[in-house]
Amino acid sequence: MAGQGRWIWAVPALALAACSQFPEVDAAAPAYDVPPPYPRIAPLDQALARLPDTPIEEGAEAGTALAGRAAALRYRAAQLRARDF
Repeated sequence: MAGQGRWIWAVPALALAACSQFPEVDAAAPAYDVPPPYPRIAPLDQALARLPDTPIEEGAEAGTALAGRAAALRYRAAQLRARDF
């Protein structure tokens, strides 16, 4: 009988919660009559001019690293193909 006393408070709490008003979600976000303009796209040569000059890895070490990464990706792809989804 002690367990029933706990549930007697749930009924009035749920009844009070059902009487509350739902907040207006549409009022929270601003409504635009005219959508904002699209951003301007910069020409590629201007975008590349802003990049810092970074050295490109060349030589045998770069080829070995790239071959290792490719082998690891092929192994991972084979493992994923072998899975039963």
